[in-house]
Amino acid sequence: MNSLKVKILGMITLIVVVIVFVVSLLEYQHQKRIITQISAQNAILLTTTLQSTIENVMMSGRSDEVFRILTRLKEKDKIENLRIFDETGRILNSAIKREIGLQVSPRELEMYKDGKRIALVRAANENSNEIFKSIAPIYNKPACHACHDARTILLGALEIELSIKYLESYLDKEKLFMTVSMLAMVVLILVIIFFFLNTYVNRPLRAIISSMQRIEQGDFDVQTDISTSIEMKTLSDNFNMMVSKLRYYMDTTVGHERELARAQSKLSHHHEMHLMNQKLEDQLKEIENLNVGMEERIEEIEEANYRIADLASELEDKNVTLERAVARLSTLYKVGLAVNSTMESEKIFDLIVRTTVETLQAQIGYIILYNHQGRNLKVTTLLGHEVPQDTSTTIPMKPSSVSTWVIENRKPLLIPDINEFPHFDRYSALGYERKNLICAPLLVKDEIIGTITVVNKRDSSTYNAEELELLATIAAQASIAIKNAQLYDEQQATYLHTIQALVSAIEASDSYTRGHSERVTRYSVELARKLALPPERFKVIERAAILHDIGKIGIDLNLLHKEGKLSPEDIHDLQQHPVIGMKILEPIDFLQDVRLCIGQHHERYDGRGYPNRIPAGELLLESRILAIADAFDAMTSDRPYRKALPVEAAVKELVDHAGAQFDPALVPHFIELIENGTFGFSCDRESQEASLLREPRKVVPLSDYNVRAV
Repeated sequence: MNSLKVKILGMITLIVVVIVFVVSLLEYQHQKRIITQISAQNAILLTTTLQSTIENVMMSGRSDEVFRILTRLKEKDKIENLRIFDETGRILNSAIKREIGLQVSPRELEMYKDGKRIALVRAANENSNEIFKSIAPIYNKPACHACHDARTILLGALEIELSIKYLESYLDKEKLFMTVSMLAMVVLILVIIFFFLNTYVNRPLRAIISSMQRIEQGDFDVQTDISTSIEMKTLSDNFNMMVSKLRYYMDTTVGHERELARAQSKLSHHHEMHLMNQKLEDQLKEIENLNVGMEERIEEIEEANYRIADLASELEDKNVTLERAVARLSTLYKVGLAVNSTMESEKIFDLIVRTTVETLQAQIGYIILYNHQGRNLKVTTLLGHEVPQDTSTTIPMKPSSVSTWVIENRKPLLIPDINEFPHFDRYSALGYERKNLICAPLLVKDEIIGTITVVNKRDSSTYNAEELELLATIAAQASIAIKNAQLYDEQQATYLHTIQALVSAIEASDSYTRGHSERVTRYSVELARKLALPPERFKVIERAAILHDIGKIGIDLNLLHKEGKLSPEDIHDLQQHPVIGMKILEPIDFLQDVRLCIGQHHERYDGRGYPNRIPAGELLLESRILAIADAFDAMTSDRPYRKALPVEAAVKELVDHAGAQFDPALVPHFIELIENGTFGFSCDRESQEASLLREPRKVVPLSDYNVRAV
């Protein structure tokens, strides 16, 4: 398999097979496209012809002849089915009699409403053959006005399902012929290439290899004469020249070596004896000098060993001190990183406590925040111990509490052995035993905000003054970080309350939309909780739901309260409120994800929403949740232009538009929340269907809900 001929032949075979396969595949695809286009034209032509025939029969008053025409055409092998249905999708006439009165599929009805004349689909049978569906409208002509209302434009639609299975059989035969032809071509090409390689490459190379093997055996009189090609002729001549030079160099070298051997044999014995005597004398002198120097070196080494032992003791002490200093600096550096890495309180607490516990080798560590108004302590972060479910993390201040003592005295406390401090509690209110601990206050200027504590060293040793000083330094840095995080949270809350107040003020001006944001927030939050969104994304959907209609500020109130039909200009103005909302929130950095969600909450799953017609793959999960909650509240609330829908009807609208306007994966979860009574509605499957059958209602397009949900 390592033969050059085999490699060349294999590579050429692979290239030829790939080229032939690609060409065959492209030719087959081209023929299939041509046949598909021809079939499509035939389907359109057949539909148009049959449409004219049916219209003529109907105008002549022979409506019963239509079924016989459809039945006769159905007997053809190439026609799968023929049917006539009205604008609602009900089948008026069909070649298959049992279909009359049934509904066509939503896909066929959508194809008819969109004005599509032809479509290639996969048939819903066991063979899954492809068929052409051709649809042609049947218009109401003057001759038909005796039977149909003259104001009706369309009487129905004619649909023909034309099979292309017989054309595919032709393609299969052509595919087999092409395959056999290509295989024969490949075999012929390989035979020709094999003959060429064997004649012009393999034979000359075998001749040269044979000559080289004779040279290895000592035959330097070998010559080659190859003239199958210019390259092989040049290789043969160069090989012969190399053999001639090699024979000359071998003869010359052998002669020189013989003469040199005779000369060396004469001088070697005498000269070697002289040199050996001289070297032996020199070595004896060197040995004597080395012995003297060795004794002196031994004395110096003994003295150096004593000095090294002293230095090693000093170095060990300094290394211990240095390691402690490095550990302290490393901890302070990590705490500094934590201070600058985030502004979220929980993350800052966790980073500080984890770093401190790891550095001080503590079993338990926690931060306590001091509540000035309630005069109590709140455990915010506890590592190394599980809090029992029935135990509160809010602890009252009492004299036997270590944190109470540190807060009141505003200085750190070291307890190397709890037995020596009987006035403090041995067991914490959270259920663990304290043997030794360090507690330091969290101070910002003159304000105390809490304490940081580490409890029980892992190696069962006790804490010392250096570790107390380190914890106090960490507490000083942590205090600033915690205070900044609290101020940041307060600033965010102020922003949100201000914006929410604006939304509430706008909703308060309209009795129909009052409380809309609160309801949408409740629906969105419950659905997000059911989907187990991460905390940071849960916060995004909660804020986006509260602020989703902030863009109302830029919409004319008269337009929001308009009871009549909306003009195209009115719809365009209303559809700008997501854009206006994004512009209002643009200066607020921490609401960027919320801003993006608000901008997308009127986009559709099928990419036909507004304002940017974003496809489903680019929509945030939070915006898809908000779209369902917003539409549901809009449908179940009274508006100036219509009354609220029953919950059952709103649920049916969500189901009907899943996959088009709404995410089909989220709608079932939302409906399950409604059925479980999470939102306080009483709704189940049976009552939903009964209500829809019992109470006919005026159908309002869901797109109108979506636009006027603002």
